[in-house]
Amino acid sequence: MNPVSDTINQRLSAEIGKLSSQAIAVSREIHQHPELAFREQHAASLLTAWLRDEGFAVERGIAGLETAFLAVRGSGEPRVGYLLEYDALPDLGHGCGHNLIAAGGAAAAIALARTLDGPDAGTVQVIGTPAEEDGGGKIIELEAGVFDGLTAAMMFHPADRTLPTRRALACIDYKLTYHGVAAHAAKNPHDGVNALAAMIQFFVALDGMRQQLDPRARVHGIITKGGSAANIIPDLTEASFMVRHVTGELTRELAAQAENCARAAALATGTTCELRHSSPMYEERNDNPLLAERAGRYMAEAGLDVKDPSDDDGAGSSDIGNVSQRLPCIHPYVQIAPDGTPGHSIEMREAAASDAGHQAALKAAIALARVGADLLTDSEFRDRVRAEFETRT
Repeated sequence: MNPVSDTINQRLSAEIGKLSSQAIAVSREIHQHPELAFREQHAASLLTAWLRDEGFAVERGIAGLETAFLAVRGSGEPRVGYLLEYDALPDLGHGCGHNLIAAGGAAAAIALARTLDGPDAGTVQVIGTPAEEDGGGKIIELEAGVFDGLTAAMMFHPADRTLPTRRALACIDYKLTYHGVAAHAAKNPHDGVNALAAMIQFFVALDGMRQQLDPRARVHGIITKGGSAANIIPDLTEASFMVRHVTGELTRELAAQAENCARAAALATGTTCELRHSSPMYEERNDNPLLAERAGRYMAEAGLDVKDPSDDDGAGSSDIGNVSQRLPCIHPYVQIAPDGTPGHSIEMREAAASDAGHQAALKAAIALARVGADLLTDSEFRDRVRAEFETRT
């Protein structure tokens, strides 16, 4: 590594240190005020105010999304993007640690912009991406052209282990409604058409389908409305369910089977069935190996205990998958809780507000800032990243 790079890396670490108090304060504020998908007004205001104070030109409401934003500092090529998530989970709050993603990603971008500030330094972009948990904000932004022209995009995610890369499944998200006819459950049930019976048949059919599923596939859901009273034949029931697999093609095939289960239950019970998507399809993630290797090395140098990923690891889904199909991306995982701590849990929520969680996020921010610096200053590295992306896609 040449002396200039050593100097840049030292400055990046020093800048993250200077930003740490502000980053932790922003993270705690987001954590203490959880907001659901597309309603993240407080978080978006906090983050854009911070970025504006740091000299970023900020545009709110991009891609027609009120809580999305774009913050830009610098000009010209190359263009490095940092993706911030800040939505919470229903009833659980920040059990996915998006407060750390937002604060740590913003700190990485600010540190990079402070360090490589000049007319020929390129552009640092921060993209506020709402509704990762439900709605696919990044997909909406992607289709609106928000990611056009980016050299690469990156973020990190809290977890129970530190991993430079990890697979993620494609996912289709459904809202299911059955319509029946209400009647007195004792006096004249024969005059009703039971929408709950249809919903129960649907979930039984899904359970029957699971025995023949590819072990890598996932189908899961909940009944969100089962009726209004025990003595009324339900005329309306609703559910939310998801279908996941390792590729978009396999996910669509599995989704067709699930849709058949839904329609069969309607036919069996005399109800009518309404299926709709609650968000665009999340594609499988296509992490860039060169960027992931570089991030893993820098996370280790920052003091994180980096583990090797395994295909046997469980996997979720994220809307960054769609972005990663269009341009080089990374999405490393950073340990904030003991190994084995489940995601989307109370334990993970508490870890996302802990001192240890914040220190891990700041180390991840150093690593991502260093990756960004490499992309901005090393044209050979950029070319290799782009070539590998084109080969893999």
